[in-house]
Amino acid sequence: MALRIPQRRLLEPALNALRTCPSCRQTPSPFRVFARAASSKKDIKSTGHKSVDDFLKRKPKKEAQIVPQRGNVSEDSIFADAEQEEADFEEEEEEYEHRSAQAQQADVTSLRGRNSGYMQTMLDPDPKSRMRWEQKMVVRQVKRRGRLTKKELLKRTERESLTRSQWFKTSTKKLGMLARQIAGKPIEEAIVQMRFSKKRVAKDLKKHLEYSRDMAIVSRGMGLGKVEGTQGEPVQIELKDGKKMKVTDRTGIYIDQAWVGRGPHGSEIDYRARGQANTMKNPFTSVSVLLKEEATRVRLSEEKKKKFENRKLWLHLPDRPITAQRQYPLW
Repeated sequence: MALRIPQRRLLEPALNALRTCPSCRQTPSPFRVFARAASSKKDIKSTGHKSVDDFLKRKPKKEAQIVPQRGNVSEDSIFADAEQEEADFEEEEEEYEHRSAQAQQADVTSLRGRNSGYMQTMLDPDPKSRMRWEQKMVVRQVKRRGRLTKKELLKRTERESLTRSQWFKTSTKKLGMLARQIAGKPIEEAIVQMRFSKKRVAKDLKKHLEYSRDMAIVSRGMGLGKVEGTQGEPVQIELKDGKKMKVTDRTGIYIDQAWVGRGPHGSEIDYRARGQANTMKNPFTSVSVLLKEEATRVRLSEEKKKKFENRKLWLHLPDRPITAQRQYPLW
């Protein structure tokens, strides 16, 4: 039986021996890729047509990325009205911009021609009382000659921040104990106390203290002594309860006062046995925190010390004139 072998397979060894460069099939993959690239370059150079060469040298263009379309809410969605109002507002703005200058000027003149007497009932309901109050303020300023009272001076020189929390689901008795615990402490120490407290509402109070601290720093500029270099020299002060304390930063934040406020009562159903049910009233309570800087405590300590030094000396027999004396006895 004759063996049938393709003719190209019989001639392949002879052709490989005559080739100057190794075959791509016999070489490893990196060299094979290089050989393919070289052969493609030769093919490109071999073409004599300029238009064909330019077409072959062109780089394939990247496909344009499809931009996803923005979704939209359904007609029965609760946000459909808000989007419709926003679209209407944008349309009104575009219409107003495209209006002519004469139409805009007509709107201005119509406002100027409005009768202000009709609006005085709302803007100035009691003009006589307003004039008396303005006169009173002018007279007060003239009498003082521009001098400020002690309260006004403290408001201008010392910083404070008052914040009130949302309603906590607890009673005033439970929240009042935590308020008395943090009163008088530095804000960072009070936050640490609430962090390790076993009370359930301490977690909510800790969040409110952090919010109050951030609001005092951002809105009032408190606690920025280390940044601005206005810490002041360390000083030892005496607190209201007689304890000694060393203040290293006069811009430090501390809790001057903390009090609670009674809120509304909620109701819940307490289901019992045999179809019975009780109505429970759950109280809600808020806490208010007044933050001040350590410079306030330094001033209070100095005033207390100065008042103690300026007190009058106590005497057993004070030197005063004798009153109600008669020349003769009254019996």
